[in-house]
Amino acid sequence: MYDYFAAPSDEVAATVIDGGPSQFGPVETKWLDPVVVMGKLEELLTGRPYDDVVRDERSGQLVAMEGDGELLVLTVTDGLRDGLHQASDLSDVAVAWAQIEELQRWDPVELAEILHELQALAQKAVSKDERLYCWVCV
Repeated sequence: MYDYFAAPSDEVAATVIDGGPSQFGPVETKWLDPVVVMGKLEELLTGRPYDDVVRDERSGQLVAMEGDGELLVLTVTDGLRDGLHQASDLSDVAVAWAQIEELQRWDPVELAEILHELQALAQKAVSKDERLYCWVCV
């Protein structure tokens, strides 16, 4: 499971490791990992090459870990946050996103709904000068 949330710092984001980010109003997803799937989304939103996205210092960097990695808090790039914040036609983005190998079984309408939730999260993060994170529960 991958839950996306906004927080003012890596230290604050790390505090959700045990119970999850429910107090941060997360966007709950099941299969949308923060590096590959979200990296390809960032490429679609911003035009930034995928290889550059995954080399970004905030692409899936470990903030907190519990046990042997069953629970993680990872960073999400500012480029994805900003791309979501500025996106105008999420339906078209969802159709293109559904074409990537990792999402070929997903319905673009369902992806568009998730994109709208992620956009609202990104807009809130930008307005509060926060960053995005992903809480991972394996």
